[in-house]
Amino acid sequence: MDATSLHRPAVVVLRPHPRFSLVLHKRSVLVALALLGLLAVAMTASASLGQTYIPPADVWRTLRGGRTPYDLVVNELRVPRIVLGALVGVSLGLAGALVQTVTRNPLASPDVIGVGHGAAAATVLALATGAVASPSAMPAVSVAGGLGAAALVYVLAWRHGMQPSRFVLTGVGIGVALSAVVQLYLTDSELDAAEQVKLWLTGSLNGRGWEQAGPLAVVLVLALPGLVWAARAARPLGLDADTAAALGLRVDRARLGLTALGVVLAATATGAAGPIGFVALTAPQLARRLTRTPQLPLVCSALTGALVLVTADLVARTLVPPLEIPVGALTSLVGGPYLLYLLGRRK
Repeated sequence: MDATSLHRPAVVVLRPHPRFSLVLHKRSVLVALALLGLLAVAMTASASLGQTYIPPADVWRTLRGGRTPYDLVVNELRVPRIVLGALVGVSLGLAGALVQTVTRNPLASPDVIGVGHGAAAATVLALATGAVASPSAMPAVSVAGGLGAAALVYVLAWRHGMQPSRFVLTGVGIGVALSAVVQLYLTDSELDAAEQVKLWLTGSLNGRGWEQAGPLAVVLVLALPGLVWAARAARPLGLDADTAAALGLRVDRARLGLTALGVVLAATATGAAGPIGFVALTAPQLARRLTRTPQLPLVCSALTGALVLVTADLVARTLVPPLEIPVGALTSLVGGPYLLYLLGRRK
């Protein structure tokens, strides 16, 4: 493997094979390492803090299999929830970066194109019709609803090619229509069923753990080859369509591939924890500001999403003890002003 520097010293090209090269931004690598360290700190703090404080040394001893009084709290309650939160944050960060790369719009996210609304509508329809009797099947229903909504948006937005602005506006319209379906169910359902749906719609990690984290981890592992391809395709796709086509990229196929990959990740994350808003919107933009790269950095977007969600869940658990605020409510509370900030910056 040889490494050669481009004219800009901040960029290094690695060529492990004559037909394969990898562009590394030095600042992105440093930011990724810093984010990884902060994520480790946030996960350790989340495992230690709560109604029962556990020293970090005891947390580590418990995880290594030592006999401590904290086995139940650490291994059964906190660690599965933390791991799920990190995986959901990674998925949402990646999904947001992919969708914003396709649309070239920092205000776009899987939430905007109807993934969360489709998952919510499918969930409430399954509850209303009794089509799904087992609660364990609800995540699969949510994933199917999110994928179906995104596919509908893509089909309706297609006019001799996919225009990003039409894609976003179509997603907003479909999302509004699906939200109306959810509201109709809530106004005409029994109190217990409505409360259950409202809790799910908020997005929460309460009561969730390995059962939800396992399938999400499998999806992320299976998506790795696609993410490697997406990182290469995102560079020319960040330019205008004519320039990307002149560089040899099949623009429509690349947009479809990146959108499909982002939607699958977002829908799976929504099925695991419910629709957690604004993480997919904010994580890629925060990562881009930290790395100062021309394109949205996928690795740093994933780590930023994980850090944001793990930290938000820690705050949600400990802010008003013994009450546990749904993490989706907290991310929406913080993400709303950030969205207004982005709107104010756009010309």
